[in-house]
Amino acid sequence: MIVIRPYKEQDWILVWRIIEPVFRAGETYAFATDISEKEAHHVWIGIPVATFVAVDENDKILGTYYIKPNQPGLGSHVCNCGYIVAGKARGRGIASSMCEHSQTEAVARGFRAMQYNLVVSTNEGAIRLWKRHGFDVIGRLPKAFRHVQLGFVDALVMYKQLEPRRITDHSAEYND
Repeated sequence: MIVIRPYKEQDWILVWRIIEPVFRAGETYAFATDISEKEAHHVWIGIPVATFVAVDENDKILGTYYIKPNQPGLGSHVCNCGYIVAGKARGRGIASSMCEHSQTEAVARGFRAMQYNLVVSTNEGAIRLWKRHGFDVIGRLPKAFRHVQLGFVDALVMYKQLEPRRITDHSAEYND
């Protein structure tokens, strides 16, 4: 069973172990590959309105996500999220559980839509997953991402209107 709970500051060392290799790889996130731990903490914990961790029955952290307004002011009703699953925990439905949880959280926090601004076109697994969760590709940004291995590749903008009647599970518990 996977439980998704709010991030606690004592989780940071384990969250950093999960997100650091993804940032360093330069394949899916636009952060500098040499981002410092302090900068990473600021973007993953400091800026968002909330950060969560997915844990197993022993409270071992398997993944993390954040939620924040996509834009300030008059665009703040649309949220943005970032998700990362630990390398050894991939393929167990954790990203899917975090996506569902984030939609429930977004609705509870008054957001009316969710937008992913820079989904790297080569991240085919994520694109399939977000589409399965009802996100539409609403734009393609030609060569907008500088992939460390492949050079300039397209990025997608993905969007979903959030409807409270379709998102009902507030338990934050998910079975794999």
